[in-house]
Amino acid sequence: MVPVRTCVACRERAARTELLRVVVHEGRLVVDDRAVLPGRGAWVHPTVHCLDRAVARGSLLRALRVSGKPDVSPLENRLKKLMDN
Repeated sequence: MVPVRTCVACRERAARTELLRVVVHEGRLVVDDRAVLPGRGAWVHPTVHCLDRAVARGSLLRALRVSGKPDVSPLENRLKKLMDN
């Protein structure tokens, strides 16, 4: 049995291995590769489209229950690295 999660941007269900877990760590959005960092996590597809949609609509911050505007640059850098490979 494969764990299934829902992308906060497109609301599609996918296997946990196909999504990135994002948490807020020291006011910055961080990718949790091993899904072990403490705190509330949100799942998103590793695509620019889903990341942009989640940030623009506020669904990522709503899922993480964060107010304000955390730094998204570490998450964007991570997606660039994934897309280059």
